[in-house]
Amino acid sequence: MTAELLAEDGIRFATRATGLLAAFNERGVLAATDVHVARRLGRLGGEADQQVLLAAALVVRALRTGSVCLDLATVDRTVLVEGDEVDDTSDLPWPDSASWAATVAASPLVADAAAGATGHPLRLVDGLLYLDRYWRQEEQVRDTLARRADAPPPTVDTDRLRAALDRLVTGEGSGAQRRAVAVSALRWTSVLAGGPGTGKTTTIATLLAVLRDQDPSLRIALAAPTGKAAARMQEALGEVELPAADRAHVAGLSASTIHRLLGARAGTSRFRHDRHRHLPYDVVVVDETSMVSLTLMARLLEAIRPDARLVLVGDPDQLASVEAGAVLGDLVGAPADPEPRLDEALDRVDAPGPPVRGGVTVLDRTWRFHGTIATLAAAIRAGDADTAIAALRAGEHDVVFVEDADLTTRDPGGLRELREDVVGTAGETELAALDGDAPLALERLDEHRLLCAHRRGPYGVTRWAGDVERWLVEAGPVADRDEEWYPGRPLLVTANDHDRGIYNGDTGVVIETARGPRAVFARGGAPVAIAPSLLDGIATVYAMTVHRAQGSQFARVSVILPPAESPLLTRELLYTAVTRARVRVRLVGSEDAVRAAIDRPIGRASGLRRRR
Repeated sequence: MTAELLAEDGIRFATRATGLLAAFNERGVLAATDVHVARRLGRLGGEADQQVLLAAALVVRALRTGSVCLDLATVDRTVLVEGDEVDDTSDLPWPDSASWAATVAASPLVADAAAGATGHPLRLVDGLLYLDRYWRQEEQVRDTLARRADAPPPTVDTDRLRAALDRLVTGEGSGAQRRAVAVSALRWTSVLAGGPGTGKTTTIATLLAVLRDQDPSLRIALAAPTGKAAARMQEALGEVELPAADRAHVAGLSASTIHRLLGARAGTSRFRHDRHRHLPYDVVVVDETSMVSLTLMARLLEAIRPDARLVLVGDPDQLASVEAGAVLGDLVGAPADPEPRLDEALDRVDAPGPPVRGGVTVLDRTWRFHGTIATLAAAIRAGDADTAIAALRAGEHDVVFVEDADLTTRDPGGLRELREDVVGTAGETELAALDGDAPLALERLDEHRLLCAHRRGPYGVTRWAGDVERWLVEAGPVADRDEEWYPGRPLLVTANDHDRGIYNGDTGVVIETARGPRAVFARGGAPVAIAPSLLDGIATVYAMTVHRAQGSQFARVSVILPPAESPLLTRELLYTAVTRARVRVRLVGSEDAVRAAIDRPIGRASGLRRRR
């Protein structure tokens, strides 16, 4: 296969591709690997029709860009070229959607929705074309959730549950949390959705105390898709205030990655726990579920006992998994039948509210930030560009809009305050680091963070990190940056290190100590201090992508927006970026870019939302 590749200006072409595959590859819609997979499927299955091979290649591409399947009716309007730039693909020879679907359905490579036979690499269901493996995973998720919903509910002492709720969930505005805890206690599977600062962590802690109040012997597992998210979950749960007796019920719980929970086997895609060897836990809580791919969700569901509670927690409006699938968003958005039995039980424990569908409860009251940030985040989530622009231009202290700066120039105008924020935060961090004050250095490090949508180019992390380093040199260094491990150096972990308890995406800072420089990372209580010689997979972080920042919070955030036509600029990316800030957010870009992002929700094709 490698002999069929030709590189030109950084683009890889499949030199043996012909017809539609060649045309779409040359324009950058298809990568060479997409073409090779499609041609190999055609050779193995005896299929030479270019329309079928094009559909197969586009399915492979769809998986790389996060979709589970390909919608043949809309693909010509949603597919974009590779990279950070958009290209008008309407002039490409797209097949007619109706005849295309019929041609694909008739192919020996494709099984239809009702076919139970194996051996077909592709499957067409309701106009959605899948690689058969992903169709089976989606069906497994759907079937498992349906069986769990149809099973007799958990046995719960409703009088005791009501008493525990009366004790633990009090105060104005706590009704949604009370209902969420009750739903999760009364159902085998529940989904707790909500944005940053809506009380999800408090609700989880309360739920675990309530469940242990019902049965102190319950075995509980806490998990998240990444090590950083697992560490944050464990820290946050430890900070929730509960009465002493209830705190004792949840003390000592630790969180792990989902892969570690399932017992990932090194060097393989298999796990120790599966449908034959279930996890030994009675309750499994998964945080940051928006980051869980379809494949990982399928593996998790098959490993959980049918009589164990599963609580999925996350924000469906944030960026989804970098792999295929948007499972949390599908679960929250899918239609579901009423559950009158559950509604009656909720009434008995005094947890009123609208009918619960699919075990989903949504926390929509923000406790962490208020004012214009909350207004802006709500407008972005609702797709209301006019309200978002009005919030940006309101002139309030917590939202700043730097419009129309020419970010392609070396020193764009209008960025004096951004530069002051960056230089001031770095200086304060360095001073604390020179004093060896790890908690203060970490606190100062998170005072401000510069976020980008792109990795490269004039709007990307590489350019802006370089600019920040130049600004710091021009401002006059507090520490000697000629040394690799200078005090105040901001660090980004790029690989998991389970032995030392640091994970991909963690941020830390170098401080000076009597024993020499140490890299310190926040961990709830005392920071973790590590000798630099023991570290691997570390980068300097003067700017980071919005994806990297997911799951983190900073006092102030500045966001570099790319042009409106960037395919990376989506509603979910903008919402995720804005909600990283607790105190102040600064957007640097144009009104067109903001409107384009809000009007462009991520379009991940999936059948899970249609067929739950």
